[in-house]
Amino acid sequence: MFLRVTDSPDLLALGDVPFIRLTTFRRSGEPVGTTVWVARDGESLVVFTPVGAGKLKRLRHTRRVEVAPSSRRGTVADHARTVEAVAEVDPSAATLAHVSSLLSKKYGFQYKLVMLVEKVFSRGSRDRDVIRITAA
Repeated sequence: MFLRVTDSPDLLALGDVPFIRLTTFRRSGEPVGTTVWVARDGESLVVFTPVGAGKLKRLRHTRRVEVAPSSRRGTVADHARTVEAVAEVDPSAATLAHVSSLLSKKYGFQYKLVMLVEKVFSRGSRDRDVIRITAA
């Protein structure tokens, strides 16, 4: 049985936490967790990641993901609930601009500072794709 997003309030509640661990899966089934910023966009969660990131490659062969609240360093509390979900990649510039705006509103100065530092050290802006996460 598939759940509709409205049946999964735990997933949408993760849009309010500072960081989530996004777990994608290798072809072998081995999980790979990454800590990311997250925002809620309507009935889904959105994150962005540099083009070419491993998580994008893993999403090409399975949309299955798991998400859980985490610390900045990726530590998930023992009592934290992991939510199974599906994800899709959206490379469109319009979506990226929208998600960047959502993240900027949520994280404020911290977001702007990290983006500035990244721009300086990478000598320009990095191309990014958006990952949209919805209930399984």
